Amino acid sequence: MAQHAPPAQKADSILILKKDHVLELIAGGKVIRTYKVALGRGGSAPKEREGDGRTPEGHYTIDSRNAESRYHKALHISYPNDEDRKRAAELGVSPGGAIMIHGLPNGMAWLGAFHRLYDWTRGCIAVTDEEIDEIWDLVPIGTPVEIRP
Repeated sequence: MAQHAPPAQKADSILILKKDHVLELIAGGKVIRTYKVALGRGGSAPKEREGDGRTPEGHYTIDSRNAESRYHKALHISYPNDEDRKRAAELGVSPGGAIMIHGLPNGMAWLGAFHRLYDWTRGCIAVTDEEIDEIWDLVPIGTPVEIRP
């Protein structure tokens, strides 16, 4: 009789710690997976405006999935939230959008973990292709995301 591994536990939240370059998948209050990530090339400050290359900070959700992305799979984060829109309006700028957790650019999988040597995204959170495959399977649409400094 064949033995099958139990299905992986789905994440019920995601925590991203920018300072540590870490993404944690959490289920039932416990960390079930941890990944090292590359972030936005615009520095460690929170995203302020479209084109600043920064990764946002705040509370969001995974609101869509794109298997046909320019990157190896992408989970869209619901940035900007009301607070982000208000801050951008006060500055008279667009808050931007298209913030995702994604794999490497298509055709660049060979980079693997080397992509984490520097922050290179336009504000997104990047992992390896193997890691986004795993995250993709464990993170349903509607999963809350908290991005901390």
